[in-house]
Amino acid sequence: MRVDGLAIALRPRSQGEACDLGAALVRSHARSIWRCFTPLLLVVGLLALCTVDVAGWLPLVIVFWLKPWLDRSLLFVLSRAVFGEATGWRDLWQARRHVLGGQLLRTLLWRRFSPWRAYTQAIDQLEAQRGSARRQRARLMLNDNRGAAMALQTAFVHAEAVLVYGLVALLWWFAPENRSSDIWDWFFNPGAHAAGQLGLDLVMATGYLAVVLFLEPFYVAAGFAMYLNRRVALEAWDIEQEFRRAFA
Repeated sequence: MRVDGLAIALRPRSQGEACDLGAALVRSHARSIWRCFTPLLLVVGLLALCTVDVAGWLPLVIVFWLKPWLDRSLLFVLSRAVFGEATGWRDLWQARRHVLGGQLLRTLLWRRFSPWRAYTQAIDQLEAQRGSARRQRARLMLNDNRGAAMALQTAFVHAEAVLVYGLVALLWWFAPENRSSDIWDWFFNPGAHAAGQLGLDLVMATGYLAVVLFLEPFYVAAGFAMYLNRRVALEAWDIEQEFRRAFA
């Protein structure tokens, strides 16, 4: 990585501060992030919703399972953002073979439930490490940071669940007073109402898609910022950056 080209100020941080840096990175490059991520998620979401007649829970599972693959597009945008580069859909499409096709089976199978997936994602995608080299690199990066990486994963799992149920609950909160009990009954006995089970499944799936669209960039950015912070500690990037600026 070209340390001299980084557009962010590097210094040793706690991993909590690194997560704040990731959130700031999302806010400052929101246009690049969502104009690349939104079309991709919408395509996946629409295809997933087509399976609702097969099983009501299937759209949720499909989107949930494909999130690591969707995250690859976010990391691509963020890896350019740290150098101050804007990213458009054309840039993502031109790099689709590497970004969307790289390590597909590993991403969706045995690494799907990694408790520190966002933290180690850059090792797979940006460093392109394989086999024993990848395992050694992951051990080095995770040393003394497993707890922080797992805490990140746990925090976003809970945030995702709270936002999904809160978004669906808006139907009950904003219902007319004389209809709020009907909405409540629909949640727990959908077969007895006109909207039915299909309507409830569509509402849940759509709510989940909306939460993923909003929350996933912050999750990936937090993990990526923690990864950068670890490399600062291991490779003294902050010192190198200061020397390059001083003697430029």
